[in-house]
Amino acid sequence: MSSVNLNELRDKAYQCAVTHGWHEENLSDEHFLCLVISELMEAVEADRKGSHADFEAFNKYYNRIDFKENFERQIKGTVEEELADACIRLLDLAGLRNCELLYMDNLYIEEISFTEFSYMFCSFITNPDKSHKDWLKLHISCSLGRIFSWCRAKNIDIAWHIEQKMKYNELRPFMHGGKAY
Repeated sequence: MSSVNLNELRDKAYQCAVTHGWHEENLSDEHFLCLVISELMEAVEADRKGSHADFEAFNKYYNRIDFKENFERQIKGTVEEELADACIRLLDLAGLRNCELLYMDNLYIEEISFTEFSYMFCSFITNPDKSHKDWLKLHISCSLGRIFSWCRAKNIDIAWHIEQKMKYNELRPFMHGGKAY
């Protein structure tokens, strides 16, 4: 996963959000960080249901059925998809605020449950150290690093899931889902 270019993903996530109408209003950093938490909570719910991506089936049907349908059958609503959504929210915020991201996936992840990891992540993301002039860049980079590290420890290719979810998002209509933000 070290070949992941977070700044390219940042640009792609931000451009997709702009194209789909998600930056019509000027919203705070805290607003966007709260949306990251909401994605993480969706991942917790998926974990509680035992919902994980069926990578094998996705690959099996990749050239047989429409990408969108295949994604919705094999990946949508899973832990992996929701973690990808959390990363995409962070990448989008970095794009909005012109943050040059640092790649960090070597953070120590202890053996704890996914729910405990999520709690620790939420505690971290809601308490940024704003004493550094580049606090947002560091906070987003560290937050992504935590998710990437967790996924690496659990053998989840989060970069692949981010790319698939971004491809899916590009197919969605303007301000999809009837949501205001």
